[in-house]
Amino acid sequence: MLKNYIKKIKIGNIEVENNVFLAPMAGVTDIPFRKICRKFGPGLTYTEMASTKAMEFGSDKTEKIIQIMSDERPSIVQIFGSDKDTIRKTIEKLNQQEDIDIIDINMGCPAPKLVKNGDGAGLLLDLKKVEEIIKEATSVSKKPITVKTRKGFNDDIITAVEVAKICEKYGVAMITIHGRTREQYYSGVADLDIIKKVKESVKIPVIGNGDITDVESAKKMFEYTGCDGIMIARGAQGNPWIFKSILDGKDYVPSYEERLQIILEHIKYELENEENKKNAVFKMRKHIAWYLKSLPNSTYVKDKINREEDIEKVIQLLKEYFKLLEEKRDK
Repeated sequence: MLKNYIKKIKIGNIEVENNVFLAPMAGVTDIPFRKICRKFGPGLTYTEMASTKAMEFGSDKTEKIIQIMSDERPSIVQIFGSDKDTIRKTIEKLNQQEDIDIIDINMGCPAPKLVKNGDGAGLLLDLKKVEEIIKEATSVSKKPITVKTRKGFNDDIITAVEVAKICEKYGVAMITIHGRTREQYYSGVADLDIIKKVKESVKIPVIGNGDITDVESAKKMFEYTGCDGIMIARGAQGNPWIFKSILDGKDYVPSYEERLQIILEHIKYELENEENKKNAVFKMRKHIAWYLKSLPNSTYVKDKINREEDIEKVIQLLKEYFKLLEEKRDK
């Protein structure tokens, strides 16, 4: 049973209520989305990744990325960079922020802009630099340091086990492995064997990431790899209920009424978080498309919403659409 795998987990000196986490996703896991997901029980909700260079220059946008909600504890922020001195300065700064409990270092993002600069998955081409960064980070941090990485850069450069051993050597509190290479991006199937190998190679907690979309795939990740926890990324887009499903051990399908209620709450949080209403509309478009995915005849309403800039009209379109769904259901 899946519920047998759900348990509390220690990350350094921090105890987390359960071992089912929301992954960091650029442009997705802002405060409004994390607030929605938190309703359904994940143990950790990661911030979007924040640039250590931008933080060094006092970027307001980056400062906003690492803001923590009052009820988001334990909290975890994700940072990225490839210069150990800049990372050290960032961690020294984060040491002073009492609302931040754990610091995660991104060593797996496949975005070309990051890789070109040697950040994210670009670090997997230079394990000496990986070691320097991890050594520097753990030596200066007053908070647990964790690392998120990939299977490797490509099929010829598989680095997950080596990176995990470096992490363990210098006192990293937990490592997350996405079972794809950088070259794969998000295509193909996540390799559970590499996650299993990492788990068998180190004693620190190992979190499995990749292709977890429902109860069955969560159970498979736990059973096959022996991992200590799981991390959900795209499986939570438009589906924050996935955390309830996994924690309860049975797939949960929300009613039309509940789905609409959550979308409207998400919009409300976005309006509270974003001063410019038009920006809130733009940010919500992708989320609304995810929420409506696979619902009957949703294409036309998504097209209308994607052309609409007035948030009140977006809300009206949603209410009309869900009213139609309910009427058809009740016939």
